[in-house]
Amino acid sequence: MQRTRLRHAAVEPSGADRYIAVMSSATLFEPPPPARADALLSILIAPHAVLKARARPVREGDADDVRALLPRLLATMYKAPGIGLAAPQVGVKLRVTVVDLQQDNVRAPITLINPEVVAASEERATREEGCLSLPGQYADVTRPARVKVRYQDETGARREIEADGLLSACLQHEIDHLDGILFVDHLSALKRNMILRRLAKEMRQKAQ
Repeated sequence: MQRTRLRHAAVEPSGADRYIAVMSSATLFEPPPPARADALLSILIAPHAVLKARARPVREGDADDVRALLPRLLATMYKAPGIGLAAPQVGVKLRVTVVDLQQDNVRAPITLINPEVVAASEERATREEGCLSLPGQYADVTRPARVKVRYQDETGARREIEADGLLSACLQHEIDHLDGILFVDHLSALKRNMILRRLAKEMRQKAQ
């Protein structure tokens, strides 16, 4: 497996693309405590309609909601367990996601608010992907091998990440969620329908 390359760089705001004032004034949350049962959120399962809807950008008036959401989003991701979780997956239609590859079992979460892919390599890479909203389902997905993502962190500061390998795939997967795209949407209709039918059958069996 190719080693992840990660770089964080602060970026100055420009014109209309300014910071969210309330968020930039203070850190939104401290590192979350160990997950408690009452802190966890319910993860939506495909084909829930919210998973196919485009999330709206986070605005100044959303600061309190985002501040409350972030530690619960992380706690839910870790408990699942997973390495990425987007707000729409827990029914919140905001452009917010969290990622943590947890390499060597060390937690190093990345909080991404209003993320966007600003550059992608022509080179492609294929990797098996799964999703907490399609539990137990996996398929090979081909995406750009390297990406640059611009976002705001939990303090409101603008950041950029350049990533390849698993981190690149994870970032693209989570940003897709913010646009109502699931990893199965990158597959042929035949493969996608097979996975969705299998998931529906497994969920029915689990409910019995």
